[in-house]
Amino acid sequence: MYYAHSIPNEEKSAWQSLESHLSAVGRMAAARAERFGAGPWGEATGLLHDLGKYTEPFQRRLEGSPVRVDHSTAGAHVAIEKYPQLGPLLAYLIAGHHAGLANGRDAGERTPLKNRLEADLPPLDPAWQQEIALPHELPPPAHFQMRRDRAFFQYAFLARMVFSCLVDADFVDTETFYAVHENGVPHARGGGPSLEVLRDALDEHLGGFKADSDVNRQRGEILSHVRAQAELPPGRFSLTVPTGGGKTLASLAFALDHAIAHGMDRVIYVIPFTSIVEQNAAVFRNALGEHGEAAVLEHHSAFDAGSQSDRHTIDKLRRDSENWDAPIVVTTAVQFFESLFAAKTSRCRKLHNIAGSVVILDEAQTMPLPLLRPSVAALDELALNYRTSIVLCTATQPALVETDDPERSFQGGFRGMHELAECPDKLYRDLKRVSVRHIGTLDDGKLRDELLATKQVLCIVNNRRHARALFESIADQPGAYHLTTSMCAVHRRQVLAEIRQTLKSGKPCRVVSTSLIEAGVDVDFPRVLRAEAGLDSIAQAAGRCNREGRRSACDSEVAIFAIANDDWAPPPELKQFAQVTREVLRQHGDDPLSLTAIEAYFRLLYWQQGSQALDKHGLLKLIENGRIEGLPFETLEQKFRMIENNQRAVIVPYDVKARDALRELAYAEGVGGIARKLQPYTVQVPQQGFAALERVGAIVAVEPDKFGEQFMMLVNEDLYDERLGLNWSEPTYMKAESLIL
Repeated sequence: MYYAHSIPNEEKSAWQSLESHLSAVGRMAAARAERFGAGPWGEATGLLHDLGKYTEPFQRRLEGSPVRVDHSTAGAHVAIEKYPQLGPLLAYLIAGHHAGLANGRDAGERTPLKNRLEADLPPLDPAWQQEIALPHELPPPAHFQMRRDRAFFQYAFLARMVFSCLVDADFVDTETFYAVHENGVPHARGGGPSLEVLRDALDEHLGGFKADSDVNRQRGEILSHVRAQAELPPGRFSLTVPTGGGKTLASLAFALDHAIAHGMDRVIYVIPFTSIVEQNAAVFRNALGEHGEAAVLEHHSAFDAGSQSDRHTIDKLRRDSENWDAPIVVTTAVQFFESLFAAKTSRCRKLHNIAGSVVILDEAQTMPLPLLRPSVAALDELALNYRTSIVLCTATQPALVETDDPERSFQGGFRGMHELAECPDKLYRDLKRVSVRHIGTLDDGKLRDELLATKQVLCIVNNRRHARALFESIADQPGAYHLTTSMCAVHRRQVLAEIRQTLKSGKPCRVVSTSLIEAGVDVDFPRVLRAEAGLDSIAQAAGRCNREGRRSACDSEVAIFAIANDDWAPPPELKQFAQVTREVLRQHGDDPLSLTAIEAYFRLLYWQQGSQALDKHGLLKLIENGRIEGLPFETLEQKFRMIENNQRAVIVPYDVKARDALRELAYAEGVGGIARKLQPYTVQVPQQGFAALERVGAIVAVEPDKFGEQFMMLVNEDLYDERLGLNWSEPTYMKAESLIL
């Protein structure tokens, strides 16, 4: 008898047999891969992944031997022998089912697959051939469509999807074995209300809306038209609706209708900014009534799956986050796209549950330019071969469609895109609520005068230092407010609530903010000042002006200005965005937010960037220049980073809830729930500032023996200001040091 898993201090009769584990993982991986027509691939990887446990050295390890044994590579060898054509692709998955996908040939942190295949291994007991029956062949996945321009990209993508099926099946079967042994029952996982139940709940919520204004009537018409197209075949969609047109709930309603019509499994809502994931998840939970809590899984950085050693103590929310086994998933663009190019088991595990889903990309124009071509290729592949409907949802639709007209085509972009909104041009005209003009170059003195000249005004600038300095120049004036990511989210929400009440009461309200206020924040100003930026950012700023249409467009101005002070100059990328905006304004100055102007902006931006700049690391070329035996899985993971990891989170003990959650860490085993509580109390600090704060003792680790530096708390609360947030500028370090010393 060969065993897969042992139980300390238990007789072998309680251990899990290797045959039962391989058979179970083979069945589960096949069922998962069948979602995209690759059932035999999943079955083969499941049956072969632990084949190396059919060796005496590994069985001795289960009995307590300290000698480490490679139990993964043997199955990779058998895959290559059994399936000469595509076995090399399976070999990556089988060999990497614990450590992650390695490069085929190039060195990395993981041993390249080539080296592992050349290493000496313990001999397999031939008994495995009597216990394990492999599929006779690996047919291509059903209805799989190849693209000549990126065939190896498609192979790598398919490998990653099957890898997801394998590692999820392996995790679930292993977890179930130990859970049943310990508790008599497996852990609760997945489930939740059906999509039909959720659609009925949403219908009830939407039925309460009244067409009591022109804007609300138009929102109702948009909703009806979008939902009427749910029967369209799965594919690529755009939803182009001006800010304030009700895109969020309209897109959710379409997604539920569309998923039900085509037997799809879930809705995945991808949001560009972590700061509004919780906000949108709350909107969905509210709209789904009593079913909201059970239906909506919120997954961002605070919910990343932990190490394998933690998996027996995490709660159901944590388990569902590992593989997105929920009807509605609300996640970040970073989590979504980096997972599509990941190599680690924890990041890949969810991928198979994207197949057969409706994926809504909120503010689709925010996909980062240096990774735009690989990102679009991944989305297009999901739509092409994985029964996934992609919805690009935005007021400023990026020009990502591939056409037969070279001058109007995005190379490698979407084909067959269907617009869900009825006549977006007409919608734009009907919902036009602002006038836009450029008011020239302003120094801080003139900018201050502009702020004080209007009773209620919002000013958006491009960096935190400028926002702080500008706010301090008007701080003694009535109704002065400041919004910045230097504030924790709970603090920002409180300030925004006060701003909304002040606006409603008609009192003076002068707000200086960074661009964070453009990320779906519901405020309504009669005038908005916006520092030069990309035209899409200006359109987002315009969405905070006359949002409810209570004033005429000519009485609701969005004034664009250039910055005179070089100290507040934006980074080079933003400078280029602003330059393209100026060129578009020269051509479309009479209506710079029209769909024609927006299209011109993106086409000009992409043309100026060039094809190479839209794939900064040459990832697509890197894959296509290789062979199956040399696929660069680990390199892709390392280079596909949407946000460079140069910031660290500082927890601000802002209120009683934050302090209580920090105290809970002393008794915690798993930290998923506590991390969720603390997420709204964090401020992201640049590495240099973080190191300086740590050096002077302004921040300390909470329970460092258990969690290392995972939870860093601000202890010098003099550095957190009620109007400015956390200050980590150089004078602050000196102030902190003097206060402590």
